[in-house]
Amino acid sequence: MNTLLFPVILAGGKGERFWPLSRKDRPKQFLSLDGSSRSLLQATADRLIELGGGWDSLWVITSNQIAEGVRQQLPDLPSQNLLIESEGRDTAAAVAWTSLEIKQRYGEDAVIGFFPADHWIADQEAFAHTLSAATQLAASTAAIVTLGIKPTFPSTGYGYIEQGEKIGSFNELPAYHVNRFTEKPDRETAETFLSTGRFSWNSGMFVFRAGVVLKELHTHAPEIIEPLEQHGPDIYPQLPKKSIDYALMEKTTLAYVLPVDFGWDDLGDWNAIERLLKTEENPNVELATHVGLDTQGAIIYASNPEDVVVTIGLEDVVIVRDRNVTLVVKKERTQEIKQILKILQSDSRFTDLL
Repeated sequence: MNTLLFPVILAGGKGERFWPLSRKDRPKQFLSLDGSSRSLLQATADRLIELGGGWDSLWVITSNQIAEGVRQQLPDLPSQNLLIESEGRDTAAAVAWTSLEIKQRYGEDAVIGFFPADHWIADQEAFAHTLSAATQLAASTAAIVTLGIKPTFPSTGYGYIEQGEKIGSFNELPAYHVNRFTEKPDRETAETFLSTGRFSWNSGMFVFRAGVVLKELHTHAPEIIEPLEQHGPDIYPQLPKKSIDYALMEKTTLAYVLPVDFGWDDLGDWNAIERLLKTEENPNVELATHVGLDTQGAIIYASNPEDVVVTIGLEDVVIVRDRNVTLVVKKERTQEIKQILKILQSDSRFTDLL
């Protein structure tokens, strides 16, 4: 039984909801958002190379727009382990292409794990313990294993996984067959999910054998896997744009979930900074030189330490100063940053702000 894990970092995202800090030339995964000196991509690589066979086992798939940045961020990554998408086609195509490449090099029993580049993990030891369990399950069973995060509040921003029948324990962690995946619920539904004790947040992290996932893609997403097998990555721009959740996970009968708790956040928007760094001593989260009067519940960031942010009488806002842009937004409306970017894209005056 092959229990070596080949971790793959999904590093093609834009991180638009962290604009203006996240831009085309500096996407979210290149940023350090937790006060450390390591970017999200580097921190993800750090914890994954400890789980596999070092740099030779680590893979990254990214877009051609930021491939050079990935090389600079991860200089020890073997060049043959960096897959560059000519055009972003969402996660189903990324999983299919990478799985084909790893199968060709290491065989259909190679165990592969997929991990977004922009997650924050608090407990590395618990994370490693979980990945060992997921690898054991995937190696011994025709299983597509997903990591389900034990919810700490009724979030309306995450998808949920309902656990079904328990199939056993791996590395002392219980594993369950997946009953269903659900999209982001409303508040009342999320509260109902939590009350049952059967639901986990969908982390977007998956572990499986190459042969298992490729067979399932043939069954449920032939429009993605068959062109890749026939034409290789040159066909990429013509592939349908689908997430792995929609293309496969919501359809397969081989989905299993490990409900886990290692301290996790997907760092989806500026409010995640507050979840990571908020302290009882300070009414605000300040990653800037800030002088405030009657200001509380604010998230304040400035990329230039010489810039001073002065506030009076503000509450529950995000203020971000980066280069030639200042963003001021209510915390409850940070999801609408994407709408602002569409407006900026439509006006040639603002091209350099993207």
